[in-house]
Amino acid sequence: MSESTKRRDFLRTASVAGTSLLLSPSLSASGIFRGAPNDKVVLGIMGTNSRGMFLAKTFAKLPNVEVGYICDVDETVLAKSIAEIEKLTGKKPQGVTDIRRLLEKKDFDALAIAAPDHWHAPATILGCQAGKHVYVEKPCSHNPAEGEMAVEAARKYKRFVQMGSQRRSFSNVNALVGELRVGAIGRVYFARGWYTNWRPSIGKGKEVAPPATLNYDLWQGPAPRRPYQDNLIHYNWHWFWNWGTGEALNNGTHEIDVMRWGLGVDYPTKITSAGGRFAFQDDWETPDTQTITANFANNTALTWEGRSCNGHHSEGEGRGVVFYGSTGTIVYPGANGYRIYDQKNKLVKEVKDDTPIDATNKVSPFEKLESSHLENFVQTIRGEAKLTGEILEGHRSTLIPQLGNIAYRTGRVLTLDPTNGHIVGDPEAAKLWGREYDKNWAVKV
Repeated sequence: MSESTKRRDFLRTASVAGTSLLLSPSLSASGIFRGAPNDKVVLGIMGTNSRGMFLAKTFAKLPNVEVGYICDVDETVLAKSIAEIEKLTGKKPQGVTDIRRLLEKKDFDALAIAAPDHWHAPATILGCQAGKHVYVEKPCSHNPAEGEMAVEAARKYKRFVQMGSQRRSFSNVNALVGELRVGAIGRVYFARGWYTNWRPSIGKGKEVAPPATLNYDLWQGPAPRRPYQDNLIHYNWHWFWNWGTGEALNNGTHEIDVMRWGLGVDYPTKITSAGGRFAFQDDWETPDTQTITANFANNTALTWEGRSCNGHHSEGEGRGVVFYGSTGTIVYPGANGYRIYDQKNKLVKEVKDDTPIDATNKVSPFEKLESSHLENFVQTIRGEAKLTGEILEGHRSTLIPQLGNIAYRTGRVLTLDPTNGHIVGDPEAAKLWGREYDKNWAVKV
C-alpha cells in the first residue's frame, strides 16, 4: 500500500478514531488523569515575541494554570517574557532556547506554540511524541502534508491538540451555526469571507549577520536554510514562502474556518485562486491581494478575499463572513454577534455581545473572547470539556487556504479528492503538497 493511500485511508477514519479520545476524561500528559478536576495544569510556551506573549499571559490568568516554561530563540524576547510572567503571577518561569530541550522536561502538561508557521506542525508532532497536549496557533501547518501528520500524531500518541481557531469557542458564533442548522435562512449554499489591512512595504532587505541575541539557525529549524536579511524578523517572515503562508493563512484561516463550519462541509472538490503582489515592488513574495474559491460536493461554495494593503471595509467591517441561503442572509461581522436578514433584506434578528473589543490591539482585539478558547483547552486536559477546535477540524480549515495558495502559485484550477482534499490529476501542483526540510531535521510521526 502506497504512503498516499495509507494517508487517504487514515483521514477517512480519523474522525471516528478520535471520538473516544475527545470524550475521555482519563488522559493527561502522563497518559493517566493526574487527579481531581482542579489539578493545576502547567504549560510551556514556544515563541513569545507577540502572539505567544498574549497566550502566556492569558493562560497564566486562568484559574489553577501555571506557565512553567518560556521557550524562545531570541534571548531578548526570552528575558522580557520571563519578566512579564513573573510580574503578572509572582512566579518566575524557567527559560529554554531549544524546543527539544524543553520537551525533555517531565514537569509540565502541555505545550502552546506561537512560533512562526514553519514550526507549527513540527513542534506539534514533537510535543505529542513527548507526551504533551498541544495548543497550536493557526495555521496548524505550513503545508497540507504537515497538517495530516499533525492529526496523525494526535491520534498515535493520544494527545489533545487544539488549534487556535478561537471563534469555535465564541458563544454567539456557536449560536449562529445553530441558526444555520435549523434553517434560519433556508438552504445555505454560499459563504463569503474577507480580511483587510493597510500593511506598508517591507522594502528590499540586505543580507547581514543575525543579531547576536538571536539563534537564527534554530529559528529556521526544519525549514531549508536561507540567508538572514534585515527585513525578515520578527514579523515579515509571513510573506516569504520558505517560512510563511501569506495572508490567506495568517488571517484568512479564521474566516474560512467559520465558513466551512457554517456550511457543514469537510473537504472541497475544486479550488481556484487569483491575485498578486500589487501594492509595492519589494521582497514580499506571497500575494497582498487574493481571492480563493472552493466548491464542495453538496453543491455549496465559499470564497475568501484578502487585501493586505487596502483596508477599505466590506459590510462596514475590516473582516467578517456572510452566509447566503435560499430564504435569507446571515452577516457575521467577525466578533461575537450576527444579523439575520430575510429575502427582502429586512433585518429580522440581531444578536449583540457587549464583551469589550479593542480595535487598537493588533495581537488580540478579542482578548476577552479568546480566553474562552484557551480555557476550553485546559478544561479538556482536566476531563471537564471536549475540544472546540480539535486538530482534525483545524487541519480541514487550514487545508483550504493552503490549496488556494497552491492554485495561485501554479495558476490552475485544482481538482480534489472530496474524502481528504488531495490534489487529483496534477503532479506539478501535487509537488507543493509537502515541502523539503533541512538535512539536519527529520519531521516524522
